[in-house]
Amino acid sequence: MEHENSALTLREEVIRLISLKQEGGYWDFKREWHEKKGALLHDIICMANNLHNRNAYIIIGVDEENEYRIVDVKDDPNRKTTQKVVDFFKDKKFAGGIRPLVHVEQIVLYSETIDIIVVENSHNTPFYLTEQFEGVRANHIYTRIMDTNTPIDKSADINYIEYLWRKRFHLDETPLEKASYYLKYPQNWANSPIEYDFCKFYKPAPEFIIRKDHDETRTDYEFYLFGQMDSRPRWYTITLYYYQTALEQFIGAALDGGRCFVVAPPISGVSFSEHFSWDVSYRYYEIDTLEYTVLQFFQFGGTSDYYAFNRFMKCVLMFSSETERSQFEAYVEHRENRYRELYAKQG
Repeated sequence: MEHENSALTLREEVIRLISLKQEGGYWDFKREWHEKKGALLHDIICMANNLHNRNAYIIIGVDEENEYRIVDVKDDPNRKTTQKVVDFFKDKKFAGGIRPLVHVEQIVLYSETIDIIVVENSHNTPFYLTEQFEGVRANHIYTRIMDTNTPIDKSADINYIEYLWRKRFHLDETPLEKASYYLKYPQNWANSPIEYDFCKFYKPAPEFIIRKDHDETRTDYEFYLFGQMDSRPRWYTITLYYYQTALEQFIGAALDGGRCFVVAPPISGVSFSEHFSWDVSYRYYEIDTLEYTVLQFFQFGGTSDYYAFNRFMKCVLMFSSETERSQFEAYVEHRENRYRELYAKQG
């Protein structure tokens, strides 16, 4: 499976794709916005059903017939915002009522504005209409092979259609990827009949097991413990199994005398000089990680005290991805004086 390089910002990714001077399986260049709504819909569906298991881009403002020259789209009469694209999709009859997630971003290159329609990666493939719209056929499945969309009057080859259905049901994923998906549905997990501190199996696939065990070797304190009414530490080991194989392991913490259970947040920091690895450290979660999924798993069903969990989360920074966290650290590192000023105000 292919995934986008999360270290690249959208701007960096678009610049890289333009520099290739060719289209590909998950990106397409347009000199200007589509005049015909059917053509726009067809392009987005092809990108939503891309075979690379990643976000896809329709980059508008690049003239591929003229050495991939940048063309400003600010005055394009057919230009659309995210809201206009979402409104356009609302009344389209997609199978199951599930539509691709799309947003429009703009960046400035060489003083010219270009738009990028970002079609988000999804496991709800294949996306297809149940009612024809202009030339876009009902019950036709479109995709993109190399730099070419499935023709609007045809359907994709059966092997590509099969891949999209397999993607929907997570059939081709590794055990760890499957476990990450299953943990997002804690209501489908059941308690093991064997007595452990905590042990559950995934009911549709009982070879997947999550278990926590008290770790008596750890007695250390972390700063976020002191935000609780009962600050005494109680540490656990959380292990995710596939049959007898341990897929992943995390440190768990019981907070406030066991009223709340969390995955211990990772640590990172910011340095203002070369003399110290970190001048200031912090604890965090990234929403797109397995760590955060397991954290949410243990909050299901009101098993954790709301107030204890809320006090804990006030001590932890939240990021949507590793990219966002890296951007945050770079922002702080380049604004040392502002950081010192705010820190001093806290007294």
